[in-house]
Amino acid sequence: DGDIDNLKFSSDGKYILYTSDVKVSTTWQDRNPDLSKANAHEANALMYRHWNTWEDGSFSHIFYASYYNGLITDPKDIMRGEAYDCPQQPMGGAEDVIWNGAGDGIIYVCKKLSGKDYAISTNTDLYYYSIATGKTQTLTADLKGYDTEPMMSPKGINMAWLSQSRDGYEADKNNIYIGDLYAGKLWNITKDLDETVQSFRWSNDATKIYFLAVKDGTEQLFEIPIPVDFSQIKTTDIRQITKGVFDINGLVDEVNEAGTNWMIATKADMNHAAEIVRINLNTKEIQQVTQVNTILNGETKQSRIDRVWITTTDGKQMLTWVIYPPDFDQSKKYPALLYCQGGPQGALSQFFSFRWNFQLMAANGYIVIAPCRRGVSGFGQEWEEQISTDWGGQAIKDYLSAFDSILKWNVIDKNRCGAVGASYGGYSVYMLAGINNGRFKSFISHCGVFNLKSMYNSTEEIWFTNWDLGGAWWNKPQPKSYLESDPMNSIDKWNTPMMIIEGERDYRIPYTQGLEAFQVLQLKGIKSRLLTFPDEGHWILQPQNSVLWQREFFRWLKETL
Repeated sequence: DGDIDNLKFSSDGKYILYTSDVKVSTTWQDRNPDLSKANAHEANALMYRHWNTWEDGSFSHIFYASYYNGLITDPKDIMRGEAYDCPQQPMGGAEDVIWNGAGDGIIYVCKKLSGKDYAISTNTDLYYYSIATGKTQTLTADLKGYDTEPMMSPKGINMAWLSQSRDGYEADKNNIYIGDLYAGKLWNITKDLDETVQSFRWSNDATKIYFLAVKDGTEQLFEIPIPVDFSQIKTTDIRQITKGVFDINGLVDEVNEAGTNWMIATKADMNHAAEIVRINLNTKEIQQVTQVNTILNGETKQSRIDRVWITTTDGKQMLTWVIYPPDFDQSKKYPALLYCQGGPQGALSQFFSFRWNFQLMAANGYIVIAPCRRGVSGFGQEWEEQISTDWGGQAIKDYLSAFDSILKWNVIDKNRCGAVGASYGGYSVYMLAGINNGRFKSFISHCGVFNLKSMYNSTEEIWFTNWDLGGAWWNKPQPKSYLESDPMNSIDKWNTPMMIIEGERDYRIPYTQGLEAFQVLQLKGIKSRLLTFPDEGHWILQPQNSVLWQREFFRWLKETL
């Protein structure tokens, strides 16, 4: 009964595994079967809701079953009775559960915690279930952060996975670990790499691991040799295979054609949606395989994209992307948009987004300024981690350093500048509203944090606010974030028109944050607009909602700039 997901065959073809939701705990519906028209949520502990769904007593479990001549028989729930999810909710997928090399055991990702313990921890582990014994053992008990994406070596003995070292820090550096499942040993093979690993895969002969990492504002393909003796693996042997103003993402497979090894992947940049490519692993040549968007790209004027290096207030060099309108004319003046990246940690690379689309902003006549401020990955761990507990400090100064530097260009209309962003970017808009000193004439904040205290009291992932804000606002002494980085502290200086957009099913940054900000704007008599989507969460995902988002985004800018 019910849907199944993540179907995978064992190596010998005798078994399949799949995941399916199982009702584990009782709810008010079970206690009141006669109230079929009642509609309610209930909670007895944290986490009672996550990202965009409420806890309903059901959990995603792993099943395996015998398979013969197209028939599936005798399915068994290997997590029977456990109130835990695999894949992890809401971000996990098929990568969270795999067969071991022999096909007689299952390795899976799970966070076997509940209530408050679940809400304050990021400590997932890898578990091994033996079909022969029906028993489960923990493989990563000594590792305290996220352990994700297990992948068996093609030789079937060793396993690699991604691991973070610190519990509670969801944006911690991802390292690649290799484990010998028989010897019970493991090695961190990227511990000396000063960047976080996005994803990886083994080479077909198990002599290399290919991985993706963000470097200087772009996501690129790397390889690291894997000798027989894992203790001899050296970070200094890492080779960067691709380089350019584009992102390589979505590693698919390694193939050999006429003696040449190719990596099948996807490639995108700010002007082009992803297409499948193949990368010559020796010569580094990249060949496009699919042509899904070729005709559309040929009919669409492209934006010029520049890398600009800005000196920050503390003397560092910061990459800032500048995206120009098509048919850019150096003799004209253009309105400008400061783009504030979300996260607060993560990459501001050559991504192509169907919502925060720089080409579309530029095509509407704006020069887009996108700084890789503190917290953005690809510039070393120190740069990325400097934003934690300092949301309103150096990162906000970085925005203004980039904006003020580029504002001096003759092509910028200084009287027609705005700032836009979502999540931490939406928070940045609220912060800038109180300190911008007339730089901006319009703001758009999507799902931003407005009130740090009410954010701490209502978000579902407490590990996030514990790490990034420094803990609860009632702690003594009070964490400095609530004194130095709360937009609420400077609303007396707000005087600029602002549009606020929210998804009402956003539980990470509850949409009431936007309602609070809108109420302040209205009571202060500042031109403002509120747009909420009842059936969306932290992202706007439904097609017509997305079109409406774009139309209202540019309608507001047209009115105010």
